[in-house]
Amino acid sequence: MKKLIEIIDLKKNYYVGEVTVHALRGINMTVYEGEFVAIMGASGSGKSTMLNIIGCLDKPTEGNYILDGVSMAELNRNQLATLRNMKLGFVFQSYNLLPRTSALDNVELPLLYNSSVRSRERRNRAIKALESVNLSDRMDHKPNQLSGGQQQRVAIARSLVNDPVVILADEATGNLDTRTSFEIMALFQQLNRNGKTIVFVTHEADIARCATRNVIFKDGLILKEVEVKDRIDALEMLASIPVDQDI
Repeated sequence: MKKLIEIIDLKKNYYVGEVTVHALRGINMTVYEGEFVAIMGASGSGKSTMLNIIGCLDKPTEGNYILDGVSMAELNRNQLATLRNMKLGFVFQSYNLLPRTSALDNVELPLLYNSSVRSRERRNRAIKALESVNLSDRMDHKPNQLSGGQQQRVAIARSLVNDPVVILADEATGNLDTRTSFEIMALFQQLNRNGKTIVFVTHEADIARCATRNVIFKDGLILKEVEVKDRIDALEMLASIPVDQDI
């Protein structure tokens, strides 16, 4: 099985005045191609710091991070930005959509930074991405014309448009009700079945049970890693929730 993410003795310190905050204290972790990994932990456990480093949004204080065979320590800021755009797809809790822009234009956005993709191909790839998340009838809608779940689907389509090697999700169901959360998790599970590698940060135990492996963080360390034996099928959960009722 191919290693897509290798984290080697990774540490991250933040400095607040004279105080040193040890956000990560020596993490070793591997994510293999085709996995669906949920990173769990209480607030302040280091899980979001870990995701920011995996997403090349932050750099470790010590240690090494290898993505798809390339050491991040050897890349400058421009190289990191290019790699981030080409290899990684991001889905955030707050969607991060441009408010005055259509769903289609929002999804096209990452391709604007890829000079090898012409305008017609950009449009076609964005249309295909929106179709893959069942939003072909909402392409011209702006975010304020979409529900929270639909906005998150647009964000997922945007994360897919560059065909990344890994999708990174940070509390992607945090702003959604229970039914919509499982609709989004059903979509992530479908993407994973289609071969996408997913790293998903969450503090919700039932959401983490939709993944194939859980990595639990505590105080900047990995407390334990567990294969999910009682995995939730999000589509089955949806079938048990009335359409007009939350649980």
